[in-house]
Amino acid sequence: MEFFFITGAGIISAIGNNKQETLSALQEQRSGIAPLRYLNTSHTEFPVGEVKLTNEEMMQLLGIPETEVTTRTSLMGMIAVREALLEAQLIAPLQNTKIALISGTTVGGMDKTEVYYLDFFEDNSKDAYIATHDCGSSTEMIADYFGIFSLVETISTACSSAANAIMLGAQLIRDGRADVVVAGGCESLTKFHLNGFNSLMILDREPCKPFDAHRAGLNLGEGAAYVVLESEECFSRRLRVKPAMTPLKPLALLSGYANTCDAFHQTASSSNGEGAYLAMTKALAAANLSPEEIDYINAHGTGTENNDLSEGIAIQRVFGEKIPPTSSTKSFTGHTTSAAGGLEAVISILALQHDFIPANLNFSTPMPELSFEPYTARHGGIDPQAPNLKHVLSNSFGFGGNGTALIFSVMNNEE
Repeated sequence: MEFFFITGAGIISAIGNNKQETLSALQEQRSGIAPLRYLNTSHTEFPVGEVKLTNEEMMQLLGIPETEVTTRTSLMGMIAVREALLEAQLIAPLQNTKIALISGTTVGGMDKTEVYYLDFFEDNSKDAYIATHDCGSSTEMIADYFGIFSLVETISTACSSAANAIMLGAQLIRDGRADVVVAGGCESLTKFHLNGFNSLMILDREPCKPFDAHRAGLNLGEGAAYVVLESEECFSRRLRVKPAMTPLKPLALLSGYANTCDAFHQTASSSNGEGAYLAMTKALAAANLSPEEIDYINAHGTGTENNDLSEGIAIQRVFGEKIPPTSSTKSFTGHTTSAAGGLEAVISILALQHDFIPANLNFSTPMPELSFEPYTARHGGIDPQAPNLKHVLSNSFGFGGNGTALIFSVMNNEE
């Protein structure tokens, strides 16, 4: 069985600016979904999961001059990557170590180009932001801030982008193209973003209700999250080179992963959840695990009519009558689209580390088509009977049928 050490993780979202704040919000069942505050739009009727910092505040945290050209997406990415690198003790370059950055995003620098669009016709004072528009520019800005990466790649597969970045990171290590990979995703809210999902008529005007019979759509969110992946050999070598450093222990293992694309529809999932079913079964096979060994499913769970039914049917196909506790943490963070797979990877790791199952907020009425209910707030943020989590399955499904399943495991299962 092939696995990869996760030696660092970082996250910023509507429920916290780091892992500790995120953990507290999850355990105390505090959602970050709230009325719009930072995005300048007339569509204030839609609640969202915004990061509770202005761009200027993030620049101050990072020590970036106010005059420097940046975007909200890249700033959130820098904050999350910095936390991950610090935990993995990789903030400085290492000799003879190839470190890669793989980042998933779709919005990229659109937050700035849509604000300055009309200015581009009037004068050239904002032209520097034209170059920040594309997806890859946010990854390059993150990489330039740290200056330690020998390989930089951007993934854009809609809502599975960050999960695919993690999967690609593992493959780069497996193939010897990198020793260490920082992988995840970042995404900011924009007018185009909000208006696009509104045009699909899948935004809820209330806090979203994943896997509820009366679900009415998703709440958009923003954020960034990354994990540090490395092989056991690289980790052991780092310990030998710097034996006196602060004790370093892997947080968890990436033990299985799979990506599939059923290409059923441009935006909708298939009625029988074929793509999701294939992603989960292939990830289980890669991890050499049976469905019965999964202790918790961090579902994609957007709160839309189509996704929750399709994913729920796929879960039933995979797990039969023994469905493990399942919840969608998008009821906390909102749907952070391309960053979602990164956020939910870090949340899955926190669940493993602290042995708790995040609640599926706002659930009240079971879906008649499904045989199971999500793990809800009535179970308590911290289960009085510890669930003893060993393996967590995290789902991320994107437009066009591009879906990815990741499996995270505790260390002692592989040692």
